[in-house]
Amino acid sequence: MDLIIKVLIGLVAFIHCYILWLEMFAWTTRGPKAFNKSLQELENSKVLAANQGLYNGFLAAGLIWTFFISDAQWHNYVALFFLSCVAVAGIYGALTVTKKIFYIQAVPAILVIVLIMMR
Repeated sequence: MDLIIKVLIGLVAFIHCYILWLEMFAWTTRGPKAFNKSLQELENSKVLAANQGLYNGFLAAGLIWTFFISDAQWHNYVALFFLSCVAVAGIYGALTVTKKIFYIQAVPAILVIVLIMMR
């Protein structure tokens, strides 16, 4: 179970590293296809997207930090905190932007939260 949890935490962290890259560095190149928006729309929101990307990077950093915590209880607390942040962000994104965000961000985080709580 511990290995599955670590792999899933790594997956959630990877997703957020990808989102960081997409929002901070590829917003106008890959963004039109990823978000089904025109280049002009994305050009107008480039600075805002970079800010969002930075926040996603902080979420990924927090999840990666859990790999370096040796105390099991402290590991769980930190993991649950950052996974909860990811889940809330995914739910909010689903309600305000597109339901696809729920499945990409919130569902994996919620799955790991459940696994940690069942441990």
